[in-house]
Amino acid sequence: MKLVITPEESGRLDVAAAARIDDLMDRAGYGVQLVAAAMGVAYGDRVIVLCGPGNNGGDGYVAARYLRRRGVDVRAYALAAPRAGTAAERALRATQSAGVAVADWRSEPEAADLIIDGLFGVGFRGAFPEQARAWLDTASPVLAIDVPSGLDAATGSVADAAFTAARTVTFHALKPGHLLGEGPERCGPVTLVDIGLEGGDPALMLCEAEDAPRPARERKAHKWSAGSVVVVGGSPGLTGAPLLTAQAALHGGAGAVTLMCPAELQGVYAAQAPGIMTRGVGRGKHFSAADVDECLAVARRFDVMVVGPGLGLEVGDFVTQLVLRWPGNLLVDADGLNALDGTGALRARQSPAILTPHAGEFRRLTSADPTFGAAEELARRTGSVVLLKGNPTFVAGGDGTWAVTSGGPELASIGTGDVLGGLVAALWARGLDAAVAARSGAYWHGRSGEALATSGTLTAAELASTVGRFAW
Repeated sequence: MKLVITPEESGRLDVAAAARIDDLMDRAGYGVQLVAAAMGVAYGDRVIVLCGPGNNGGDGYVAARYLRRRGVDVRAYALAAPRAGTAAERALRATQSAGVAVADWRSEPEAADLIIDGLFGVGFRGAFPEQARAWLDTASPVLAIDVPSGLDAATGSVADAAFTAARTVTFHALKPGHLLGEGPERCGPVTLVDIGLEGGDPALMLCEAEDAPRPARERKAHKWSAGSVVVVGGSPGLTGAPLLTAQAALHGGAGAVTLMCPAELQGVYAAQAPGIMTRGVGRGKHFSAADVDECLAVARRFDVMVVGPGLGLEVGDFVTQLVLRWPGNLLVDADGLNALDGTGALRARQSPAILTPHAGEFRRLTSADPTFGAAEELARRTGSVVLLKGNPTFVAGGDGTWAVTSGGPELASIGTGDVLGGLVAALWARGLDAAVAARSGAYWHGRSGEALATSGTLTAAELASTVGRFAW
């Protein structure tokens, strides 16, 4: 797990640190030059360090001093002088004393083996300085300190202009801007350097493999004790979605999976997936009160119900009744979310629920933009775990809010969200709690996509079976 803290929290930690600001700056600059060396900078190479007037510039001056010790031909350009008596001003003086050439600002960029961007860091707001704009077009690789200058470290947005770095080095914890908006494209790979700060109240936690458990089966397990999932979905023209969900649940380790679908589709599913049990209920998109009763009676034996994949429109009352009356673990996806008239039925539930909207479904359900803050609010209002699909994916509710960055554009293929719902349901049925199952499923779903993308174009059908490689 990596913490993701806001720029304000980062500043608070700097002020509260036991170490002197000069020592923190020295450690930061030392870390920057180590990353520069890892990028290939060596004896005799030419490096230009662009320094602003604040602590970000101070980090740049320290990095320049350490690079000179390595025999690097390093020069610093000062956009503006640090304020007298500050740690940045002391770093500037120490760097000059070490023999590093520190020159007044040069508006025309020079070629170099590496440009180090130490202009603004996490505190940047407003317009990018006119006199520095030409450097944005440099053909030299850029190493950014904290965030590329011009990028909002809180949101990942660029209001005016910003550097695009080959790599970014940041300290103690990631910032939201590394993960959101244009951040991933602007930052490149982000290296995290420990400079001796402690703690911090995270805005997010970044999910890594160790945060995404996968339960083992006991030696005496049988199909009903290993975790069971019932998928309620399907309609004429939308037959694929619930089948992908059910297959992913089976490959995701559930011992028993049943697909409840309109009666006329039962034979279709039985022929395509002999390992999945089927049960017909209703016809087309028409479900009666008796159909609701039958669903609930059949589902009573199962650990998790998934409702929504491929159900189609005009099934609102059917879905609402299942949401209200099903007493067990419930995952609501796709048309299940679209069928709900607001969040009232979800708020009325007494048992756990996981909601898995993509951006459009989230906007329709909440009338809010799909941000991690809005996902937290939906989780709070409904008592549910919210898995907001995207890049990154956010999981809110339970033990805090997590960002999941595994997977990428290879998952932009129809049906991959249905596979995610099945994998999450399987992990939930296997014994994880709702929040952990959601983030673990999202993480390994992404890893499965990455694995498939190495050998060609990803399809949801392939993904539904590939998740089995990552389910244990």
